[in-house]
Amino acid sequence: MAKQPKTAVAAGVAAVDMRKVTKSYGRGSGAVLALRDVSVAFGERTFTAVMGPSGSGKSTLIQCAAGLDKPSSGSVWLGETELSKLKEPKLTVTRREQIGFIFQAFNLIPSLNTQQNIALPLKLSGQDLDRAWFNQVVDSVGLSGYLKRRPAELSGGQQQRIAIARALVAQPRVVFADEPTGALDTRTSKEILNLLRLTVDQFGQTIIMVTHDPMSASFADRVLFLADGEIVDEMHQPTVERIAARMTRLEA
Repeated sequence: MAKQPKTAVAAGVAAVDMRKVTKSYGRGSGAVLALRDVSVAFGERTFTAVMGPSGSGKSTLIQCAAGLDKPSSGSVWLGETELSKLKEPKLTVTRREQIGFIFQAFNLIPSLNTQQNIALPLKLSGQDLDRAWFNQVVDSVGLSGYLKRRPAELSGGQQQRIAIARALVAQPRVVFADEPTGALDTRTSKEILNLLRLTVDQFGQTIIMVTHDPMSASFADRVLFLADGEIVDEMHQPTVERIAARMTRLEA
């Protein structure tokens, strides 16, 4: 039986809940309003894709939701914890222990082998390695035979698998993925997206992914569409064709 993420939440509590979040950069006439009064909840054990034209606020939304940036107004909740009110270093500890990140650039440490890169979040937070869970994650992403290899000895797809395993090993409440297949070819992209889908269906993980690609977004349970800093639409049971058609209308 697949192990579930260790963090429990009260019934009805979303993994991430953004409430009337506004984010602006700069002041006066030069101010840029990146998010406008955004309210959206991301349920436990769901996969959400965030899409929109360039400059629509996708990156700002994910940064505020992950506690990497503080909103100008409104609040962001991780379960029952209000991220937007936490001060460093408590916010840093919370991100390290409850949030996983997957980036387009992989962000692996070249001098560390696969096993060391995956276990790095635990080492940084002083947590003990749960060997059974580590082995389950490594096996699920197909890296059992590559634990002693360094990133330079692996393909781009294998490096992204390391990044996925690293995001899961601390059993976070939510994983944020920022264009996780942007540097990969189509075949490898589908393999990675199937892995992300597996972490939701088998491990009960929550994933919030920013993407510009309709094919990538079609693996999600729900797609949010942003324009000018606002959520203008959402789609459930998305397909590539429906997503592409909606994006075409947004970019027209």
